[in-house]
Amino acid sequence: MPARMKVAEIMSTEVITLIEDETLAHAKSCMDRGRVRHLPVVQDGRLVGLVTHRDLLAASFSIFAEVGSTEQRRIFTRIPVAEAMHRDVVTIDPETSVADAARILLDNKYGCLPVVDGNGVLVGIVTEADFLRLTVRLLA
Repeated sequence: MPARMKVAEIMSTEVITLIEDETLAHAKSCMDRGRVRHLPVVQDGRLVGLVTHRDLLAASFSIFAEVGSTEQRRIFTRIPVAEAMHRDVVTIDPETSVADAARILLDNKYGCLPVVDGNGVLVGIVTEADFLRLTVRLLA
């Protein structure tokens, strides 16, 4: 791998995003349809949070411990993403080296890093899958 490879070269730029008032049911549907585990939450293009598959599972367990599946689905259609998302999201710049991004993911056990420009506008996301694709490319 070239030592100077940047995140911009491996990140996904077609990112499914949410806004804060969309529901957890909608987030789950987006994850299922897009086969993704991380959904950045944006406002006017700027990153304001992140919802992960793990967040939805945690919400399910805490909210639904004592109710049936029909009631679970109904409740999920009423809870906004803002209630489950992480607001303190570690982000990186497109010019961050791939090695530095990999270290951040590994050291913090993150599944993704949203990529933002100098104004906080989401321009992409780098995930474990992007690193696997890079590995396959380099091994070929």
